[in-house]
Amino acid sequence: MIIINNPQNPTGALIDENEIKKLVQGLKKYPDVCILSDEIYSRQIYDGKKMPTFLNYPEIYERLIVLDGWSKSYAMTGWRLGWSVWPDKLIEKVTRLAINSYSCVPAANQIAALAALEGSDEFINNMMNEFSKRRKLIVNGLNNLKGIKCNNPGGAFYVFPNVINSGLNGEQFSQKCLDEAGVAIVPGTSFGKSCVNYVRFSYANSYENIEKALEKIAKII
Repeated sequence: MIIINNPQNPTGALIDENEIKKLVQGLKKYPDVCILSDEIYSRQIYDGKKMPTFLNYPEIYERLIVLDGWSKSYAMTGWRLGWSVWPDKLIEKVTRLAINSYSCVPAANQIAALAALEGSDEFINNMMNEFSKRRKLIVNGLNNLKGIKCNNPGGAFYVFPNVINSGLNGEQFSQKCLDEAGVAIVPGTSFGKSCVNYVRFSYANSYENIEKALEKIAKII
């Protein structure tokens, strides 16, 4: 099984449609390999791009699992409500797993989810306009800090800057930000040993708070 999170947490990276097509094409050589595509950030994509979902490729449906939900798109994180698409041959097995894991979704959550799907997308559009402003603020702000290098994310609401030129690795930088600036971020090693020089910022916060956080970090480095 190949597991893909697109757009991605922690980096905010977006695998574009061309790369997805190459992967689907390559899978023809490996009929026993299946795909689990976590597309929970499918509505958090910037610069006018559209989600390159694997659901666009019927030729792999019999070995495709897609995960998505309401948590990110509709800011319903605490409701823990999602949906998934499975091959016919796995439906019985995953149903057995679901029944014995969480039994069923509360009625109130179902009603809220239905209202979100049937309602206007204006809320999502407004939210993404705000996220775009925050993305620009935090990327520019971090790149203006000494020793910090930050790429522009294509999706989600995270940035994953390299901080090694600040003289600190990711864990040291995160601890310093917490202790001396009162800003909580996540060290890259929380996502794997190869990310030792990185940290993750979430910009799912107000524009004003992000400005304050950047100002506080600037003072300590």
